[in-house]
Amino acid sequence: MMTSTTKRRRRSAGPTFVAMSALLVGLVAAESAAAQQVVVRGNSRVDSETIRSYITPGSLEESRRNLLATGMFSSVQVARRGSQVVVTVAENQTINRVVFEGNSKVERGLLESEVQTRARGTYNQAVVDADVQRILELYRRTGRGLAQVTPRVVDLPNGRIDVVFNIVEGEKTGVKEIRFEGNQAFSASRLRSVMTTTETNILSFLKSTDVYDPDRLVADQELIRRYYLKNGYADFRIVSTDVQFDPARGGYVITIAVDEGQQYRIGEVTLDSRIPDIDPEALRRQIATSTGEIYNAEAVERSLQNVTTEVSRRGYAFAQVRPIGARDAATQTVNLGYVVEEGPRVYIERLNIRGNTRTRDYVIRREFDVGEGDAYNKVLMDRAERRLNNLGYFKRVRITNEPGSAPDRIVVNVDVEDQATGSFSIAGGYSTADGFIGEVSVSESNFLGRGQFVRLAGQYGQRTQGIDFSFTEPYFLGYRLAAGIDLFSKYSDQTEFSRFENRLTGGQLRLGLPVTEEFGVTLRYSLYQQDLEIPNTVKYPYNDCSVPIPGYTQLAGGGTATGATGQQASRIFCEGNGEASLAIKESEGETLTSLAGVTLNYNTLDNVKKPRSGIYAEAKLDVAGLGGDSRFFRATADARYYHEIFEDIVGIARVQGGNIVGLGDDLRIVDQFFLGPSLVRGFASNGIGPRDISTLDSRSNAVGGTTYFGGTLEVQFPIFGLPRELGLRGAVFADAGTLFGYEGPTSFDVNRNGLFEGFAPGCTVPAARDVQAECILVRDTHDIRSSVGASVLWDSPLGPIRFDYAFALTKDEGIFIDGVGKVGGDRVQAFRFSGGTRF
Repeated sequence: MMTSTTKRRRRSAGPTFVAMSALLVGLVAAESAAAQQVVVRGNSRVDSETIRSYITPGSLEESRRNLLATGMFSSVQVARRGSQVVVTVAENQTINRVVFEGNSKVERGLLESEVQTRARGTYNQAVVDADVQRILELYRRTGRGLAQVTPRVVDLPNGRIDVVFNIVEGEKTGVKEIRFEGNQAFSASRLRSVMTTTETNILSFLKSTDVYDPDRLVADQELIRRYYLKNGYADFRIVSTDVQFDPARGGYVITIAVDEGQQYRIGEVTLDSRIPDIDPEALRRQIATSTGEIYNAEAVERSLQNVTTEVSRRGYAFAQVRPIGARDAATQTVNLGYVVEEGPRVYIERLNIRGNTRTRDYVIRREFDVGEGDAYNKVLMDRAERRLNNLGYFKRVRITNEPGSAPDRIVVNVDVEDQATGSFSIAGGYSTADGFIGEVSVSESNFLGRGQFVRLAGQYGQRTQGIDFSFTEPYFLGYRLAAGIDLFSKYSDQTEFSRFENRLTGGQLRLGLPVTEEFGVTLRYSLYQQDLEIPNTVKYPYNDCSVPIPGYTQLAGGGTATGATGQQASRIFCEGNGEASLAIKESEGETLTSLAGVTLNYNTLDNVKKPRSGIYAEAKLDVAGLGGDSRFFRATADARYYHEIFEDIVGIARVQGGNIVGLGDDLRIVDQFFLGPSLVRGFASNGIGPRDISTLDSRSNAVGGTTYFGGTLEVQFPIFGLPRELGLRGAVFADAGTLFGYEGPTSFDVNRNGLFEGFAPGCTVPAARDVQAECILVRDTHDIRSSVGASVLWDSPLGPIRFDYAFALTKDEGIFIDGVGKVGGDRVQAFRFSGGTRF
């Protein structure tokens, strides 16, 4: 039963519901009316409803910002006029094309990839302004920090435009200064020498390493870090690197702040094998670090590689070798430990090679000691990364990992970036032996992306000309064997020193095997022909005793030669103006040599081009007689030791020697050693050693020797007051050595009378003094020649240049012969200059 109270509530609820419904309908109608009151003006391509969707009636300013943010309009105005909201827009124009003007140092394609403004897009001033900054940054990275970029718009019909970026590239802006803060152990100049980035100097037009490159600077910081770690600074870190462009100086100033820490030596060295079947003592010989040595991170890495490789050879593919270092700051020592243990059984599922556009995949894969399906080993991966970086084929190499299809599988990604590996060079220089000489060469170290080295070069000079071709396959038959071939043809004029000319033509096959990181063996086979000729002209009358020159050579009976056969030259005349030794005449013509040999190399130099520490030793053994005309066994050796006495002051000790033995017959003169400044500076080419003193030609006629040895002590140092960036250095040196042991024939029946006539021992005294001698007298002493001197070395961008001045302390003075004078002495040469250019 409904009460009266309930009835009253229902009667009062009715009008309320009606009122609320009316209010809701009114609001909807008002909103619809408001939407219909948004008036859009100025649009031609953008639909009005699209514009209205961005309008918020309660906030006109927010509506304006929303429309501008779309990038479709250059200007937007939103205003309320009575019951209407009026939106006035100016649409951005459509871009027809993007044009770059004035760019010659940066290619168009690189600029297009850098900017965000695109053809067939809408014009946006904010994007264009940002593109200007992107282009400027690109030019800064290429070393042109003073570049200017000005954008402009070219109006076209139908609302289209061209966007033009006008570029003024300006001059190259290099690195004006590289500063270091916090360095105490090494000077700033030493640290700058470690970096590949260099400072701008007067030779900047010949190099590009002074151009600021952020990527190169990052790599330089790693080089500095490794340099400190190599020299015992285990706590070293780079605190900060600040790069500022200085408009007043027109270049960059780089400031690198470092925290060196202290230098450590190696304390106790232990090896702990946690694999039962591996005896630690059997692995100790693989460790390259010793107690008492300065801590060297590179030696630690080498030890890890050696031990890992040895354990893998013993059948433990998953074994891991990790270093343990305990630093003692009080004693400044690091106790090193190498722990060998079984690692997780993780296999390489896939080896991805990425980024190589030129170098073939197998060239990269062969630098890995492991492949798909093999056990994963971090040490071997690090070694592969170093090998790839050392090839010189890539700007950068990065090896990363990602999980495979199973928990025990891993995917190895190798990301590389190819770089140019070919070069064309024009070189020129001068040496006291060859005179002025020029060379043109073309080389490619990654031929067709196969990792092969090819070089073709031609030389032309005052006293030498030649051409040579070389080809090297670093992985012969899929093994780490460097197989190569060399072809050559060289002419040399030796008339200044030994009265003959020689042309050497032939080739060589070689096969190199790296036994360890420091030691290698190269097998060689050479086949070459020497064509020795003695000039016999009025200008070079070096054979007119045997073949008189018509109208020039004086005859024994008086008058001059007419060209008739059998004419006998006057010995006084024909030998007095220069005459080749009978030993040289006997070797005139062609000689074919077939030679097999082996070269042993040992190299621990810290830097091949500018060594400061380490040893380089080379020994060669050769046997000739596998066919051909020459029969001999030859052994030579050369060893150099470098040690930094003080910072940038490097001491060098060198020893060298050689011996050649004839097999069965006398040695031909072309097979013997001819030496001079290469053994003892201060002497001319062919200036020391046995000489023929039987002729009246006291100036020349070196006949060579079979044994030589010598030593050198040298100290190289920077030249005070000169910027080290110029690459000028000084040196003082002392040389000593000797060449002796002529083993060739001494008697020659050139008069064809069955006698050996002459004035040397073993010869018959000739009936007439003017008859040409048929026996030679060789002055052959064991005297030690020595010299001291000073040098200027220039490691310039044009190539290495060296100028030596040496003073001979001891030499063979020769002997005095009545009517002739002093003969048989050494030939000295105080000044010696050698060098080359490359541009």
